Amino acid sequence: MASIDELLKNTAFTVADRSKVTFLPDPPRQPRKYTFISVDDHIVEPPDAFEGRMPAKFAEQTPRVVEQDGSHVWIYDGKEFPNVGFNAVVGRPVDEYSMEPSRFDDMRRGSWDIHERIKDMDLSGVYASLCFPSFLPGFAGQRLQLSTKDTELALAATRAWNDWNIEAWSGAYPDRMIPCQLPYFLDPEVGAKEIYRNAERGFKAVTFTEAPHLLGMPSLHTGHWDPIMRACEETGTVINLHIGSSGTSPSTAPDAPPDVVGVLFFGYSMFSAVDWLYSRIPVRFPDIKIVLSEGGIGWVPGLVDRLNHMLSYHEMYGTWKGIDLTPAEVLLRNFYFCAVEDPSSFALRDVIGVDHIFLEQDYPHCDSTWPHTQRTIEEEIGGLPDADVRKMTWENASRVYRHPVPPAVQNDPDAY
Repeated sequence: MASIDELLKNTAFTVADRSKVTFLPDPPRQPRKYTFISVDDHIVEPPDAFEGRMPAKFAEQTPRVVEQDGSHVWIYDGKEFPNVGFNAVVGRPVDEYSMEPSRFDDMRRGSWDIHERIKDMDLSGVYASLCFPSFLPGFAGQRLQLSTKDTELALAATRAWNDWNIEAWSGAYPDRMIPCQLPYFLDPEVGAKEIYRNAERGFKAVTFTEAPHLLGMPSLHTGHWDPIMRACEETGTVINLHIGSSGTSPSTAPDAPPDVVGVLFFGYSMFSAVDWLYSRIPVRFPDIKIVLSEGGIGWVPGLVDRLNHMLSYHEMYGTWKGIDLTPAEVLLRNFYFCAVEDPSSFALRDVIGVDHIFLEQDYPHCDSTWPHTQRTIEEEIGGLPDADVRKMTWENASRVYRHPVPPAVQNDPDAY
């Protein structure tokens, strides 16, 4: 399999032949006031991610990148997955933003090159990052498993992605990257064994789907997923529910413009939080940690109010019967909430729980605060009490994901 540099070098398809692609000059290193851990960034998997990591018998089915009509396309088990970039648009003018790019050389190299990613983190003042997969696996790894009928292949591809992550991505800079694995969905007992195995290898989190029933799998309310949930609780593996990991978007009119999906980003997480809460997974597994990634925080106080309002007649439903804590208390105990840009919401941080709020950068997507992340933090929470700011910028993430921050960095953001 060709390396990314060989793939780019050998292509005869030039920039001039494609739609306009403009790379802005590298920004200067941003002044740093805050130590910062971003709990939501993304990887564009490089072409060699699966190379040498799949069993020989799957040589023909192994995910690989080919050039096709001027685009770079993933091929997996005979199927084509064309959108290699999936909105990896940082470093380009806003008027060129789209759900593409379709080529690696149309993206800022930090999208798929770990060494360049660290440089871009340095530019915007990000000490550590937790990264989610991109278009080929899907945000929860579902495409590697549900797009093939070969369950052995699906498990091998999932393991290969996790091997690549822990060896070549997170493992390349263990102080700067928080390892987050793909789950194995097709057999919860096998999936649980993978959680245990990966915890021993250093993975701190798993990116699970927000709504498995929407992917054609058993719902959260069946108990089907309990082996995986138990494994996560026992190993301290944090469950991340990234918006869109169900392969769907919040429902609107079928002829509504595409902007509505962006407007309703928080809708994914609000629906997901209620579904997970009333599945009673966090009741059966009281030490489990569930992070609603990229879902915002502004909706949380309203949900808390509604949950408390329903206490006056919740016995009518009987769902919560025999549970000592209220739904709102369980929500605020087991769930964590992530803000990209939620300036008006921080005033209600005490309702949400200041120990349960994380911040994100969302590199390399159009929502990203890169390269002005430090400035955005200052504008949104710079006037809040120092103790609260430290919690939201890095202490909460460091504690929950068990990712230590050296004292020198804690006390001086310029130390990295």
